[in-house]
Formats: sequence, C-alpha cells, structure tokens
Amino acid sequence: MTTTGTHGQGPFIAAIDQGTTSSRCIVFDRDGRIVSVDQKEHEQIFPKPGWVEHDAVEIWDNVQQVVAGAVEKAGITSADVKAIGITNQRETTLLWDKNTGEPVHNAIVWQDTRTDALCKELGRNVGQDRFRRETGLPLASYFSGPKVRWLLDNVEGLRERAEAGDILFGTMDSWVIWNLTGGTDGGVHVTDVTNASRTMLMNLRSLAWDERIAESMGIPVAVLPEIRSSAEVYGTAKGGALAGVPVASALGDQQAALFGQTCFSEGEAKSTYGTGTFMLMNTGDEPVNSYNGLLTTVGYRIGDEKPVYALEGSIAVTGSLVQWMRDQMGLIKSAAEIETLASSVEDNGGAYFVPAFSGLFAPYWRSDARGVIAGLTRYVTKAHIARAVLEATAWQTREITDAMTKDSGVELTALKVDGGMTSNNLLMQTLSDFLDAPVVRPMVAETTCLGAAYAAGLAVGFWPDTDALRANWRRAAEWTPRMDADTRDREYKSWLKAVERTMGWIEDEE
Repeated sequence: MTTTGTHGQGPFIAAIDQGTTSSRCIVFDRDGRIVSVDQKEHEQIFPKPGWVEHDAVEIWDNVQQVVAGAVEKAGITSADVKAIGITNQRETTLLWDKNTGEPVHNAIVWQDTRTDALCKELGRNVGQDRFRRETGLPLASYFSGPKVRWLLDNVEGLRERAEAGDILFGTMDSWVIWNLTGGTDGGVHVTDVTNASRTMLMNLRSLAWDERIAESMGIPVAVLPEIRSSAEVYGTAKGGALAGVPVASALGDQQAALFGQTCFSEGEAKSTYGTGTFMLMNTGDEPVNSYNGLLTTVGYRIGDEKPVYALEGSIAVTGSLVQWMRDQMGLIKSAAEIETLASSVEDNGGAYFVPAFSGLFAPYWRSDARGVIAGLTRYVTKAHIARAVLEATAWQTREITDAMTKDSGVELTALKVDGGMTSNNLLMQTLSDFLDAPVVRPMVAETTCLGAAYAAGLAVGFWPDTDALRANWRRAAEWTPRMDADTRDREYKSWLKAVERTMGWIEDEE
C-alpha cells in the first residue's frame, strides 16, 4: 500500500482520519493519489453493556505518531506539505479542561447507548421529533448533545467548571484541531458545520448554535466551539512532524466521503459499504426535511460559499451479515467466497433474507424487528441463501434511495460507492439492477481521507475549484442496470413483504 517518493517532488496534502477503531494519516499528491499511509489502532473501552468509550489522550498520541509515520514513509518534510485536512468519526463526544488540556472523562463514542433514557426524557410529551425541525435529527442516543448533558450530570463538579468557562466540548475534529494548533498554548477551539450538524445543538438554517435547544438540554453555551466552514484555514500546526503547516479542513467521515466522491451536484449520492452502510445524497443549498426516516445534515460548506445539504440514511447490517455467514453459520470460509457461492445460482430461489439483527434502521427505525429468512422451500440451497444475503444489501439501499427521492423530489442520477464490500462485483451489478441506476467505484478507495484532503487543498488554493476535483476523480469501474422493470418490481414487492415479517417480533417489555 505504501509507495515512497514515486510521485515526484510534491507539493502534497496530508489528511488525518480519526476513526472509530484507528487513526491514520494519508499523504496525497496533486493528482489525488496516495503517496504514503500510516495507521494505528486504539483501545475500545466497554465499561458496561451498551457503553463504548475511547481514551482521547491515547488517540491524540496516535494521531501524532501516524502523522510522523506518513511523513517519514513519504520521504518528505513539512515544507512539502501545503495543508492538513481532518476527518473524524462523528458524534463521539469529549469534554476537556482548557487550562490543563486534560479530558475530564473518556470520550463517549457514537455507538454508546447510555443516553437512551435521557433522550426519552428530553422528548417530553413531544417525543423523538422535539428538535427535528431546527436540527434535522430525531432525539436519539447517537448524537452528541445528550452525551454532553450526561457528562455534566455524572462527573463530579463538572457543571460548575463548565459554567465558569474552564471546560471545552468537542467532537473528535475539535480535539485534534485544538491539540494540533497548540492546545493549552493558543489552541483553536472550532468545529465545522458537518460535525456541528450532528450534535443536535446547531440550527440547520442559521448554521449557529441554537441557544434555546442548548438550554433545554442543559448545556452551557460557554463549552461549545466556534462553528466554521469545512474548508478554511483554522490555524497552523505547532510542533510535530507538520509544524507550520495550515490546518485547513474538517469534515465528519460520511460527509468527507461525499466530498471525496465529488458529489457536488444535487442528486449525486455516495454509499459507503462497511460493517453497516451510510448513504448520503446531495440535496443542494436547501435543507430538506425528512418524512421518511432519514436525517437532514450539512453535506459540506466551502469557505463563505453557501452550505450544501444532504439527506442521510443508514443501514445497520450489511458487511456484518457476510461476517455472520462466515463466523456464526460457517457457510463460507472467507468473505470473498460469498460472491463465488452466490454466482453459482441464477437467482435467490425464492428466498429473502432481512437482517434486522438489532432492529431496522432507515427508513423504518423499528427496534422491535428481528431478522428473518422468508420464502424457504426445499429447493433452496446455501447458494440461494448467499445470493439472498447480497440482495439484502442492495434492497436496503433501494429503500433508502426511494425515501430520499420521496423527501427531496430529486431522482438519484448515479450512486458512487466505496468501502470494503465494493470489491464484490456481483453485489455491485445487483445494486445497479435494483436501483435502476449506474453504480460507480472510484480508483482511490480511501474516499474519506481524500475528501478531507480535497477540502484542505481548496482552502489553500492547492486545487483551484471543485471542477478541478471532479477532473481529478477517476472511476475504476461502472455497472449499469441489466434487469427488466417487471422482474425488478416483482422482486421488490417480495422483499417488502419479507421486511413486514420482521416487525413486532420483540414484545414491548416495559
């Protein structure tokens, strides 16, 4: 993966990706090609079932190491790097002391569910949609705001310190930027519009903190960072391998992938196929309210240009279903084998697999659902089940694109894909068939880092404009629909029938 110094003399852009399981730094050249990569995992801390934490000090140490490592592997110096871009796991929440730089508690990770009861309480008589009109988000344990409130309520003496102005809140972009730009010695306390739009504290239209919501959540406005665009110079790195280099972009990871996939026009969408799947569609310069179970979020904002909004849909189980077939069922020995097995039959043999292992995410949000395999007959073999497994990912994507079209009135023009599952060609063809749209995979699979690099490069004039980025983006493969409309409609109807069978499995225990 690492090539050293093969791309001429530079200059370069460095991107830091502070992810859920690891931090990495990638150095890109002017053609958007990878020059070097360094990566380091950090510990996942599980204090109780459903709780997930990270040690923010360990993460900052790792970030410094991977930056140094990537610079060294590239055989360059900080003088060759024109800007640093940041992308990060979204919603992960940290409070730290601005005088000592010490976190007051481990970071609470986006997956953490400890704020479930608090979210119900905050919903009062209104329920999940209490702050949705202003923020685009339902009240859920996923977002940062309730996590801040939990920390203020549960760490001894913290609320007093926060109200006195000694405590800073940030998502991981803010923590990394603050430390990069000097920490206790003049560190810049900022976040960008994409990360701010995931806190449930930012008004989507004004792009400013909503003081009324902060107050109803019990969060002192003094702790909040300044909201800036996704592509501008926030400050300069002090110390470390990139001392003196401008820190010039921040984007939450899914938005960074949207940017890295150059989805700059309305109706362009990207889908990242990992353990689960995140799909974002560019909806232009107006936020679109969702009535179909999607989130309204900021896609990106370049400097003082108008913000670009997106609709986001998430699927809980995609890649993890293939892992389940391998590890729990033993039907395949490696993830790649699912394609071979599924390709050995013409179709699904009438079987449909809805992997609602932990309920259904978008567009249903049904936590009472559990997985089903429907339509079984004695004709069905494990190859048909393998086929149904791949079709599950494609149908779930189709449901989200349908919801996006209903909400926005914008038809999907093409789907750009990234993530581990995109190496499965049968899945990519199936996606194109089910969506009735072209599916495109890029040359550089690291679209999240690429997006952060692109935004930072724009901010410092390394690339002149988004047209230059489009020209830079190269496709590796494209799939076009081959399925006739009748077959598609019939199969979709059967899939939706199978989805209905998953609902109401868990009786309400409360």
